[in-house]
Amino acid sequence: MLSALILVPLFGAALIGFWPTGMNGKLSRGIALLVASIAFVWSVVLAIQFNPGQVSQQFSEFIPWVDTLGLNYNLGVDGLSLPLLVLNGLLTCIAIYSSDESLQRPRFYYSLILLLSAGVTGAFLAQDLLLFFLFYELELIPLYLLIAIWGGERRGYAATKFLIYTALSGILILASFLGLIWLSGAPNFALATLNAKSLPLATQLLLLAGILVGFGIKIPLVPFHTWLPDAHVEASTPISVLLAGVLLKLGTYGLLRFGMNLLPEAWSYLAPWLATWAVVSVVYGASCAIAQKDMKKMVAYSSIGHMGYILLGAAAATQLSVLGTVMQMISHGLISALLFLLVGVVYKKAGSRDLDVVRGLLNPERGMPVIGSLMVLGVMASAGIPGMLGFISEFVIFRGSFPVFPVQTLLCMIGTGLTAVYFLILVNQAFFGRLSAQVTNLPRVYWSDRIPSIVLAVLIVIFGIQPAWIARWTEPTITAMVNTQNVVATVALDKASKN
Repeated sequence: MLSALILVPLFGAALIGFWPTGMNGKLSRGIALLVASIAFVWSVVLAIQFNPGQVSQQFSEFIPWVDTLGLNYNLGVDGLSLPLLVLNGLLTCIAIYSSDESLQRPRFYYSLILLLSAGVTGAFLAQDLLLFFLFYELELIPLYLLIAIWGGERRGYAATKFLIYTALSGILILASFLGLIWLSGAPNFALATLNAKSLPLATQLLLLAGILVGFGIKIPLVPFHTWLPDAHVEASTPISVLLAGVLLKLGTYGLLRFGMNLLPEAWSYLAPWLATWAVVSVVYGASCAIAQKDMKKMVAYSSIGHMGYILLGAAAATQLSVLGTVMQMISHGLISALLFLLVGVVYKKAGSRDLDVVRGLLNPERGMPVIGSLMVLGVMASAGIPGMLGFISEFVIFRGSFPVFPVQTLLCMIGTGLTAVYFLILVNQAFFGRLSAQVTNLPRVYWSDRIPSIVLAVLIVIFGIQPAWIARWTEPTITAMVNTQNVVATVALDKASKN
């Protein structure tokens, strides 16, 4: 069942890529959307059949592969990976639907998107360290090409920078994985048989450092973040949706699955420093966002800040804070995708993303009133307004982290206030006031441009009002992970009480 989520996009990519001559862009887009929709619906079917009360891996698949390397085809899904699978399927459909029908080399473009989706899905499903790494690297080349070929004026620079950073990330992760297997004496790369807790603390810290930096580049966290704004600004809107909505989650997922879960003693030892690192990322990302004039770059820097909340919750490692990190991953995926879609529509119709040029777009007669209204909803969700998914995910993280790291949690709360500041600047300058002379004759915005944003906006509100629909799938797995791995906040609380 799980293999279908990987094989269907791969089959679709091969079908479009190797189709005999005569397939135009419209047909390529239609086939890609059909294939992505099948994968998405299948992930929803798995979610319906998923048993939340069972904390072990479900729908497991195991096929011996390369015995000499200890590599096996081992797949499984639990409450940590299931929401991310569904999110990946949804955003892949939205990215394909939002793609320009007149783009160049459409067959190659849609094949790369489907290949990218298959790689991300495989990484979330892999229950083997080496298999995870293979899927983790599989998404590297498609995304590089999607930016380098269909990006903006500086696409070559942005794509190369992304490639270098992500390649370095992969090297560090592979080195840490190999160290885990070699030093622990594990017979293969299977997660289920790996026991790294018996390793000396110094060894655990060294291995964890490689994992932290490797996945920290992918998230990205300060100071490994510089590739992200360039990649977002130069990438097309659909690729920015996938990059922010799904691909960054490979980093946060990796921290939870392979950092907190495998090296609990080292994680507890470094937890105060990780919480401080989270504060730096949150405040720095928000401060940089305030200084931006490019709407897309502002949203890109906001991602850096919001991903810092996830590190804070993971550092605290309480049941509530880790649950909040998973909810924040879903929240950020939906909200950032919404914001990038809306900025893309503005750029497509107005021809600019500069806040000094684009003004008064909420004008009901000559502007973009529906897009402006959706943007107001999106920034409210990102700023943590109650009733939106952004609020409840951040609240759960803060509530779970405060007993462990009160100072760092309060400092991260400042980031929420700064989020309201820079998004208020965006909405006030771009959408309110008199319509600027540079954008007086705006093309009509069709419902085909609005539908993806409306779908995301509805989900943000629904899950904001009823977050239990996400938590019920994740909470049992998170509870078992925190309790059985002994990565509990009492370690940090005991240290704090002694001091």
